[in-house]
Amino acid sequence: MPRHLPFTALRAFEAATRTGSFRLAADDLGLTPSAVSHAIRGLERDLGTMLFEREGRAIRLTPEGETLMRHVERGFGELQLGIASIAARRPLLLKLHSAPSFAAQWLVPRLGRLLQECEGLELRIAAGTDYTRFLADEFDGDIVYGAPPHQLPATAGQPGLVVVPLGTEVVTPLCAPALAARIQGARDLFGQVLIESDNKRVRWPAWFAANGLAAPPPRGPRFDRSFLSLSAAMDGLGVALESTMLAEREIAAGRLVQPLKGVCEDVVYTGHWLVFPRSKRYTRSMVLFLRWLARELALDLGPEELGGGAGPDR
Repeated sequence: MPRHLPFTALRAFEAATRTGSFRLAADDLGLTPSAVSHAIRGLERDLGTMLFEREGRAIRLTPEGETLMRHVERGFGELQLGIASIAARRPLLLKLHSAPSFAAQWLVPRLGRLLQECEGLELRIAAGTDYTRFLADEFDGDIVYGAPPHQLPATAGQPGLVVVPLGTEVVTPLCAPALAARIQGARDLFGQVLIESDNKRVRWPAWFAANGLAAPPPRGPRFDRSFLSLSAAMDGLGVALESTMLAEREIAAGRLVQPLKGVCEDVVYTGHWLVFPRSKRYTRSMVLFLRWLARELALDLGPEELGGGAGPDR
């Protein structure tokens, strides 16, 4: 083991693991690819072990490299947080992209609490159904509906991305209180107008199948956003099949009810995910937001997902 911490080599190693390429690591650090390769070979020589398997221009971490990566990432993250904690007291900006219904129904109603609990946080939110590619630093994180194929396993997704499932959601029939008395069982829904949500992962056929029935042919109004379906249900236009997480305020206020709660089987699934670049994992704004999300959703996040032992939330 070298007597002095090889900081330059560790920077090259961290950048290569984060970007998945010596060339991209060189661009990130303002060096040449040969300089990055030379620094990492020197680190491997000092440690007496191979950190990367090299196949042409492709690189893949060895088991020893994986172990070092976890510690180096945490170490650089702690440095980043420490510097941020004593830097100028300007607002901590977090730029979020979000699925529209999650933003409208869940996130925005909690903004007052978020900004009160995360002192100094400044939030900018854009809503849309496209998945963010995190180009040109436009967004720090994306709350997506449904995990994109390349992001499915949280620890084995696209290089450079962290994927955090935002808990499970209960999908159940919801309607205005005036309709509830007519719905005592699943078959009673055959006589009701069923509101269709075109972009939902869980739709009426799945709910009826969970209750041993075939769904009736679609004949109700159709919407492409959950908040529109919920609004239509509140206005008495029919029965919506939606997430109780997204309808939390409407249920609490009595504007919507669950007529078959405890009577029929509901569908429980993970609907929303927070995705962000690994390079944002230890930024102060992301750490504050992640810790707040964990409290709000009772998420069981580990120390690495919460930014390690970075001190209090203030």
